[in-house]
Amino acid sequence: MNAFRSRIVHVIETAPLDWVYFEDGVLLVQDGIVRDIGPAERFEKEGFDLSQCDWRPNDLLIPGFIDTHVHSPQIDVIASWSPRLLDWLDRYTFPAELKFADEAYATAAADDFINGLLAAGTTTAMVFVTSFLAATDALFEAARMRGMRLIAGKVLMDQNVPAALCDTAQQGVDDSRYLIEKWHGKDRLGYAVSPRFAISSSRAQLRAAGDLFREFPGTWIQTHLSEDREEIARVREVHPYARDYLDVYEQNGLVNDRAVFGHGLYLSDSELERLATAGGKLAFCPSSNLFLGSGLLDMERIRSAGVDISIATDVGGGTGLSMLKTLGDAYKVCQLRGYSLEAMDAFAMATLGNARAMGLDSCIGNLEPGKEADFIFLSPPDGSILGRRLDLCLSVEEELFVYMMLGDEGVISETFVGGRTMKRIR
Repeated sequence: MNAFRSRIVHVIETAPLDWVYFEDGVLLVQDGIVRDIGPAERFEKEGFDLSQCDWRPNDLLIPGFIDTHVHSPQIDVIASWSPRLLDWLDRYTFPAELKFADEAYATAAADDFINGLLAAGTTTAMVFVTSFLAATDALFEAARMRGMRLIAGKVLMDQNVPAALCDTAQQGVDDSRYLIEKWHGKDRLGYAVSPRFAISSSRAQLRAAGDLFREFPGTWIQTHLSEDREEIARVREVHPYARDYLDVYEQNGLVNDRAVFGHGLYLSDSELERLATAGGKLAFCPSSNLFLGSGLLDMERIRSAGVDISIATDVGGGTGLSMLKTLGDAYKVCQLRGYSLEAMDAFAMATLGNARAMGLDSCIGNLEPGKEADFIFLSPPDGSILGRRLDLCLSVEEELFVYMMLGDEGVISETFVGGRTMKRIR
């Protein structure tokens, strides 16, 4: 049994929003599972020896962050200048992904990516890899070695990308089936059927992807949807049979409650209604949308339509793996849309809300007894302006807001996955 004593906050319900804060709390972990949580006073009254605790009175203990849309090979193209999405893909992303044909390169990159997530306090992620089977294999192995909960998939692409990145409808299915049978459900790993986006997959490949999901209904689906106006126009050219972007996926069996779609900036009322009815989820990627100039998501409209919305970094369009920075950008996007995103709502999205978007809230997302013990400690660097600002906070909500506006990887003092420390930053 491991015991941690600190200030603790976690969300216990997202709608209506409800959360618990312990000014002096204790978290008990055994065999990777949360066994108990509560105020230190209660544990002391029950006869628990508080001297056993790893005591960090000035830190803030929160659940690990969850990222619902990120690209592992794109750590190599973060902060690459380009006017718009499709140019950025052609100029940087596809050339970078070609390097992942080299297994040694892909293995080293997988380790760097997973370490980057953990350094940023992200303990679970839904990841697009590349079209190379071995590179996807390497990412799963890197996550397995650390005991992480990870959902990932080999990217399916059979057209409109460099030839060396293309698979075929059949090869994509064969590779994906191999990876599903090897990794899905092993330890804390899961597989996502991953057509990159409608432009880069033929109708035959999309149909095959839908068939594959029906063969393995416990997997997930991840792809992109309505990110950029130029992209939307190109989708109409590539798939003229479809009435709109969402219909491309609907006609091929890829819209359901296990599907997470990145972006969704320009969805029509009809698309939103159909997405809500099917139970499909959107991943809000504010840093990426701002960096690439794709647009400003209307989060209130999405929520009002009844569509579940998560939040994600979308590296490398996003400018870093830090969910704190991503939450700060989400606040700015919402401000420009006339809606003020409150700190606890933002943290709910990045923890329990994202877990629910992936159907994983029974095992991760907060620190309730019985959940997997994924958590992080937040603390400012010594002598920092951030630390000075935090000293002036009058509530934990204000403190969280400061962290999401001024924080980054540097405030993650330690990350725990399954109750085990992963990386001590300071």
